[in-house]
Amino acid sequence: MTTLATATARTTTVSTPDGPFTVVVDPDGTVLASGWTTDADALVALTHPEVRPAATSAVPDDDPAVAAAVAAVRAYYAGDVHAIDAVPVRQVSGPYRAHAWDVLRTVDAGDPVTYTRYAELSGRPAAVRAAAGACAMNAAALFVPCHRVLRTDGGLGGFRYGLDVKRSLLAHEARHAAG
Repeated sequence: MTTLATATARTTTVSTPDGPFTVVVDPDGTVLASGWTTDADALVALTHPEVRPAATSAVPDDDPAVAAAVAAVRAYYAGDVHAIDAVPVRQVSGPYRAHAWDVLRTVDAGDPVTYTRYAELSGRPAAVRAAAGACAMNAAALFVPCHRVLRTDGGLGGFRYGLDVKRSLLAHEARHAAG
């Protein structure tokens, strides 16, 4: 894996119904981190050292590096809940967590799964805590949709950006997934 330690990532923040949403992308436009915050440095801190950029540069939301991610976020909130699926994401971790993040991107909008089911989908049915850990360590919120994982009892569980945002995302996807 190539390190980005000498690269400058691009960041931008867009307004969403759930609050400001910031994306951090590498020079090629691949999402390194994202979430409902205006604090790009906090998002960068969530990234693995192998992909953590040396610096960030705030750019307008139509800058070519961030344009695809921004367009996907806007399309998602406009009702195309699958718009985020094709946006490239780069996260690094151990083999299980990296695989679990890939699996998470296959969980359908409007059809959330439990942590138990997520562990099963990830190939380690007994590893419910590891599956939950993959959600907790996900730096690329929305694009790697950890909000689609619920507690076994159907409760929301946790979410880095708050349960109100998680509830809103799930309701939005329930309304638009079939369309």
